Amino acid sequence: MKERIPCKLLLRNLENFQMENSLIEVIQGDARDLNSIHSLLKDCNALISTLGQQQNEYGTYAEVTQNIIITMNQFNIKRYIMATGLNVDTPFDAKSPRTQYATDWMKTNFKKATVERQEEYEILTKCNLDWTLVRLPKIHLTDEKGKVASNLEDCPSDKINALDLASFLIGQLSSDTYIGKAPFIATV
Repeated sequence: MKERIPCKLLLRNLENFQMENSLIEVIQGDARDLNSIHSLLKDCNALISTLGQQQNEYGTYAEVTQNIIITMNQFNIKRYIMATGLNVDTPFDAKSPRTQYATDWMKTNFKKATVERQEEYEILTKCNLDWTLVRLPKIHLTDEKGKVASNLEDCPSDKINALDLASFLIGQLSSDTYIGKAPFIATV
């Protein structure tokens, strides 16, 4: 039988969260608030971030990443896994026309968020944590399980099933394959 490990969730708005599980501790707070990050990470040994942003909300990604790095170092937590979009560029990219089109679309339509996500990547590359930045295409909200492909240069397809995304992120907790890297993942 697999060991069941408790986890914590930081949620700004609790009204849409309907899961009850004795292994999940829900903390209401804002990721931009250092005290909320402290409450979240106390007694933890890793972090998976799927941070979202409200429309017309700016200053979130880089600020939160800085707060997380500071707090993880205080608690001596090393593993930091985060999800982001296709629009983050790395020196290792060889994006196909499809992926480059999606990247350019994001840069045109979500300029500030794209700049902030790129800043977030730059912060990660300079930190002392065992980080992985998982780059995603459009998330297909389904509990269907598919085959996940990963690639450091280009996105393998134009969607990722939500269950596949969750499985990949959790799998990174026990894998060192992508430490210090930013893989694209997709359901193929």
